[in-house]
Amino acid sequence: MDTNNRSELIQQLQNIVGQQHTLTDPAHTLPYRQGIRFGVGDALAVVLPGSLVEQWQVLQACVAADVIVITQSANTGLTGGSTPDGNDYDRPIVIVSTRRLDGIKVIANGEQVVCLPGSTLFRLEKELKKYNRGPHSVIGSSCIGASVMGGVCNNSGGALIQRGPAYTQMAVFAQLDEHNQLHLVNHLGIELGDTPEAILNNLQNGQYTDKDITRDAGLGHDHSYRDHVREIDADTPARFNADPARHYEASGSAGRLMVFAVRLDTFPLEKTSAVFYIGTNDTHELDDIRRHILSTFKNLPVSGEYMHREAFDIAAVYGKDIFIAIQKFGTDAMPRLFAFKNFVDRTTAKIPFFPKNFSDRFAVFVSRLLPQHLPQSIRDYRDRYEHHLILKMADDGIAEAEAFLKDYFQQKQGNFFRCDEKEAEAAMLHRFAAAGAATTYRNAHSDQVENIVALDVALRRNDSEWFEHLPESINQHFIHKMYYGHFFCHVFHQDYIAKKGTNCSQVEDEMLAILDQRGAQYPAEHNVGHLYHAKPALTKFYRQLDPTNSFNPGIGKTSKKKYWA
Repeated sequence: MDTNNRSELIQQLQNIVGQQHTLTDPAHTLPYRQGIRFGVGDALAVVLPGSLVEQWQVLQACVAADVIVITQSANTGLTGGSTPDGNDYDRPIVIVSTRRLDGIKVIANGEQVVCLPGSTLFRLEKELKKYNRGPHSVIGSSCIGASVMGGVCNNSGGALIQRGPAYTQMAVFAQLDEHNQLHLVNHLGIELGDTPEAILNNLQNGQYTDKDITRDAGLGHDHSYRDHVREIDADTPARFNADPARHYEASGSAGRLMVFAVRLDTFPLEKTSAVFYIGTNDTHELDDIRRHILSTFKNLPVSGEYMHREAFDIAAVYGKDIFIAIQKFGTDAMPRLFAFKNFVDRTTAKIPFFPKNFSDRFAVFVSRLLPQHLPQSIRDYRDRYEHHLILKMADDGIAEAEAFLKDYFQQKQGNFFRCDEKEAEAAMLHRFAAAGAATTYRNAHSDQVENIVALDVALRRNDSEWFEHLPESINQHFIHKMYYGHFFCHVFHQDYIAKKGTNCSQVEDEMLAILDQRGAQYPAEHNVGHLYHAKPALTKFYRQLDPTNSFNPGIGKTSKKKYWA
């Protein structure tokens, strides 16, 4: 693409969304071109449409100019899957950010919602509380502005055992066919009009009534997962990104379509809930608990979050700022706080004497001066036990779990206690803080840390030896190893903080080979991004969705070239 054509496309984009919302200065586009952990590359422009019609017009202009389009929601992904990766693409890249396209419409008496591309999980959670219902996922990622759309497009799982991975068969999306012809597809199950402009305008403005809505248009969540996760003797993982059973148009599409809206089921909120904090030094005890609850309990847990002692310790220091911020200001403040953090880092990066990642370094310094934030009861369990399980039960399941745990631990090494309200909040917040603690540690100790090797692993449902023991040839490369995850689904997030000078790619390949031998699948719920090789089934799905390879090419380490050359 020559300079004149580039200038012409930028002018077209400015005419559609305005000059203010067409970013071309590399300093201004960097927050959109760089992932929060991985991935960075050049982009011709970052465009922020203010309406769905503008988004469609931007896409039309990009297709006509034969450029790559990366649709980005909140850019909170951990594998770089919504940013460029390197500069070896065969066409210029335009990033279409949907942050200005927030919109949630509750339908079907609160039982379903229609969400636009910029809708966030925390906003959806807040909106549904008016109906005494909740969304598919409510774990901490919602606190930092993660989008509803990103969850669906990446089959994100979250912590809520009964709901399974984010999934829907109802969506409005744009697709390029093998002849490079652009189509807008309305599979939302709502009558919205006949032309793309009418469909998108009526969709954004909520200009439809109950009679326009088809009640049985498709599934709004994975109805089979409640039974699927109970199959504890199955020799396969419960959920993972490459599972064809959860690939359907927008669901699992990972940017291979441009999605304008999804329609999802909502869920009744539990009337009462209780959190049990479990500690042990014997991994088989946690496995016994998992197998017994999944196979015999009438009531499935709400969630069951695992955390290893080393993850506990890193989160206690390097996740303390997030813990306190959420506790004091609530989840609603998190997107603004993270936006301010990014502003501080961009500003201080221009000042020679300021250290890199100043905001993280400063936050760690200040949080060390603040009083202890974890209750004594939880800290006592940290000292006594290596392995921690935070079990949340609801309604009739509370008595069922308490009776079982009391009986089980009469003859075992470990123990448990039922949390009061303050302990329950602290346990859940601490587990959430672990998810970002490795990144903060890396940023605060960049002189000692090469990078993070981050694995997102789904183990076989019958794998009793679930806790990892690495050979010393690999273990020697790490300063810290953080293990935490969704224990009942056997999905683990494993963050390895690598010593300076480590060849992280080589070490990761060696670790993935071990996981292959164990029959594990990866990634489990963060999607392939630019970190993992897409398995054959996932690559096939991507090629079906995007035969010209124009939407987010290169993810899963696939071809970045036109027509998958």
